[in-house]
Amino acid sequence: MDERHYWLGFSLISGIGIKRIEKLTAQFGTLRNAWNASEKMLREAKFGESLIESLLVQRKKIDLQAEFDKLVRQNIQFITFLEINYPKRLKTINDPPPVLYVRGELLPQDEKALAIVGTRKCTRYGRDVSAHLAQELAQNGVTIISGLAQGIDASAHQGALRGYGRTIAILGCGADIIYPREHAELAKQIISNGALISEFPLGTQPISKNFPRRNRLISGLSLGVLVVEAPEKSGSLITASTAVEQGRDVFVIPGNITNQNASGTNKLLQDGAKLITSAKDILDELNMEYAVQQTRVRAEAVAPSTEIEAKILNCIGAEPTHIDDIIRESGLSSAEVMGLLTILELKGLAQSAGY
Repeated sequence: MDERHYWLGFSLISGIGIKRIEKLTAQFGTLRNAWNASEKMLREAKFGESLIESLLVQRKKIDLQAEFDKLVRQNIQFITFLEINYPKRLKTINDPPPVLYVRGELLPQDEKALAIVGTRKCTRYGRDVSAHLAQELAQNGVTIISGLAQGIDASAHQGALRGYGRTIAILGCGADIIYPREHAELAKQIISNGALISEFPLGTQPISKNFPRRNRLISGLSLGVLVVEAPEKSGSLITASTAVEQGRDVFVIPGNITNQNASGTNKLLQDGAKLITSAKDILDELNMEYAVQQTRVRAEAVAPSTEIEAKILNCIGAEPTHIDDIIRESGLSSAEVMGLLTILELKGLAQSAGY
């Protein structure tokens, strides 16, 4: 077994962070030596009683090769803090995870990333805005990072995919678990066009205490964090707070002052977050070029291909339009309208208001 096996072993022991990994390495030379150190050697090194007891008990139960084989069988990458493909930006935060479990692929261009977060119980406006901005940012080469949750997170991932871009989901559970379960298909698409990332060992369940830790990785991997909708006690505000601590920009979509979902975001604006009304605003703040030509070319690729598709689009406004109104205005049959709407939805040019 090589040194990576022992990184894996220590990642399975509760309470072992990067600082303790560094201390163990400094004391014993290698993690292999630290893993095999006797109780006497650990006590002489003045490690805490809880760490010594945890290590002595748990390492007897862990078969390192079997754990490694489990990762291989499930096609899950295991990246240690010292490896070249460990995200550079994540190394700069106060408490970077010693290891990352990755399903999918991390690429160099993912350093150009923005997090989009918000409440699970979002409005239709919040879903539309997050999806639209994610799509346009993805078309401009920005990787979209979020947490795979319902609401704003899911819309951000979906928008990035519609923009033929990359997206990364940070999990509050093991990389072998999809939470929520209804996002299994979305998770597959993310794996094919980005990655699922977790710092938690395989099998870790999505319990509440994991998500604040998950949130620091969402901001830590990003150049900035965009908060779309969030009430005052939203977990998205934790992400915004960690972003500030990590020296990241915080962007906010302004909300209706009578909407509870906007209370947290509007408070962020009062505290100095940057008001955003377009993807270009974000790109300008991050000193990124707005690729108008690239966006135009990709938009043309999904433009209505027939006059009849264009006719249907002309019947649809910015606000939800009832299908009966589309049938009446277009003069087409209900079967024709339903078929055309399905095609336009697949192209990303229309969206059902019923979800």
